[in-house]
Amino acid sequence: MNSESYKKIHDTRNNWVEFVFVAKNRYNVFGKQSAIDICTTALKELERFGFKFGNMGYGGTHVHFSADIPKRYSVTIAEIMLKSHSSKKIFEQIPGFRKRYPRGSFWSGCEHHQSIGIERGKAEEYIKNQQAHHNVKVIDDTQKTLSLFN
Repeated sequence: MNSESYKKIHDTRNNWVEFVFVAKNRYNVFGKQSAIDICTTALKELERFGFKFGNMGYGGTHVHFSADIPKRYSVTIAEIMLKSHSSKKIFEQIPGFRKRYPRGSFWSGCEHHQSIGIERGKAEEYIKNQQAHHNVKVIDDTQKTLSLFN
């Protein structure tokens, strides 16, 4: 057993953090399911670096989510990684966002994070209910397949 696999098996540390990222100028960019799916997928792509994700909740202008940050990253570095990767993927897959954000800065400087280790259950419930909490109606614009052709 090498030291890396030993660390993965025996990492007993709990570093669950709740993040809130707000879109620049508080534009309502998460009103469509496609934008939500792109952001969720982009964040989850960072699991390859050891991040673990809990619930993700979108409140129209912002996203709440919980993440277990790997031991080798500080919260600041983790935030930079999460914001830069997700904004890159959003701009790649929704080219129209370049018109709204011509300088390429998707997330605002406004952010919030807090440790949720002991209170994780309460935090996950709050995160899950963001659409109801902010009274946001999400338009399902994802492409569907016709059962006729299946």
